[in-house]
Amino acid sequence: MTHVQIILGSTREGRVGEKVARWFMDRARTRTDFTTEFLDLADWPLPFFNAPVPPAFGPSPDPAARAWGTKIAQADGYILVTPEYNHGYPAVLKNALDHLYREWNGKPVGFVGYGGPGGGIRAVEQLRQVVVELGMVPLREQVILAKAYAAFDEAGGLLDRRGPDRQASAVLDEIARATTRLGLQPA
Repeated sequence: MTHVQIILGSTREGRVGEKVARWFMDRARTRTDFTTEFLDLADWPLPFFNAPVPPAFGPSPDPAARAWGTKIAQADGYILVTPEYNHGYPAVLKNALDHLYREWNGKPVGFVGYGGPGGGIRAVEQLRQVVVELGMVPLREQVILAKAYAAFDEAGGLLDRRGPDRQASAVLDEIARATTRLGLQPA
């Protein structure tokens, strides 16, 4: 069965991203056409990428980067959950992407953006350029969650689910279709 990793791309203290990622993960777990796994970059302390050879030419000499590569290689597709910081995505997410190359190739990737009034849309647009260079297949559908800091109740529940739930369903449907089209799951 196809396996999709949902990657939280922020390690910032007090981040709202955990609520966003947990909400999306709850939506993804209802699917029966693929399995999911949650990866929090806070649990993957990668060194700043500075390898003498690009990952396209071979594995990193760093054991943490090799472990990250082994984990990422287990998935058939990805959902990147990213905040927007200063009109861009976090450096920790760029670093995690940059440590690998072959592991990402040919696999679909969806996006869940969150932030202030723009909902992370600029961060997602920047990520699209990077994932194309990594040989990934970016999905058209995306989740954009504006004013995420006020979107959840104290228990972590989304206050207004209508729009975000529709967007999440569209992303999950599209990743299921993309893995089938790309031959990553049985048709």
